[in-house]
Amino acid sequence: MATATSGKVLVYGGKGALGATVVNYFKSHNWWVMSVDLFPNEDANANIIITKTDVWTEQETEVGGKIEEALKEEKLDAILCVAGGWAGGNAASKALVKNSDLMFKQSVWSSVIAANLASKHLKEGGLLQLTGAKASLDGGTPGMMGYGMAKAAVHQLVKGLAMEGSGLPANTTALAICPVTLDTPNNRKFMKEADFSTWTSMEYVSELLFNWSSGVSRPQPGALVQLVTKDNHTSQEIA
Repeated sequence: MATATSGKVLVYGGKGALGATVVNYFKSHNWWVMSVDLFPNEDANANIIITKTDVWTEQETEVGGKIEEALKEEKLDAILCVAGGWAGGNAASKALVKNSDLMFKQSVWSSVIAANLASKHLKEGGLLQLTGAKASLDGGTPGMMGYGMAKAAVHQLVKGLAMEGSGLPANTTALAICPVTLDTPNNRKFMKEADFSTWTSMEYVSELLFNWSSGVSRPQPGALVQLVTKDNHTSQEIA
C-alpha cells in the first residue's frame, strides 16, 4: 500500500540551488512537491516548465494554465517562491537597465505570479513565502541598484498580501525570508575569499520553510524575516 503524503507544496524556482534543496527536504518528509522552473527537477512529483520568459503576462498564463491542469481541484498547503538571482551595477553601469530587467524578472515576476497562484490554489490557513533580501531593508544598494529595487518590491508585496482585502484565502500567512548570503556552490565559486561562517546554509532555510509550512513556529503575516548568520549560527530577526 502506498504511503499517504503529509502535505502538498509548490516550489517556484525548484531547480535552483536553494529550490532543489527545499524540494529534497520536503520529499524526505513525505510531502508531494511540484517544481516550477525553467528546467525540470527530477526529484519533484510534478514539474511545470516555464518557456515564456520575455513577457510577464505570457508567463503568468503559461504557468497558471499548466498548474490548474496539474492540480485539478486539489489545494496546496504552501507555495514557496525561492526563485531569484543577483546582479550588480550602479547608475553609471552599462548593464544597469539590463541587470535591473533581469532582477525584476527573477524576483518580482515570480513573486507576483506566486501570489496570484496562492489566491487560487492555496488552502485556507496556508503559507505563501516570498524571497526578499536584508540588503534592501538596510537602506540603499548603490552597487546593485536593480537587485535592491526588485527585493524592495517583494517586501512591499508581502506587506500588501498580509492585509485585509489582499485576495488570499482566509488565514493565509504571507511572509518573506530576507537572507544576507546563502551558502550555494555558485556563491562559493565567485566569492572564494568570503567569510563562509556568515553565510546561511540551504539546509537551515529548507528546515525553516518546512516547519512554517507545517504550521510550526510560523511568524505573523507580513513578516520580513531576516536570516542573520554569525559563526555558522543563524538567527531570525523580524523587520
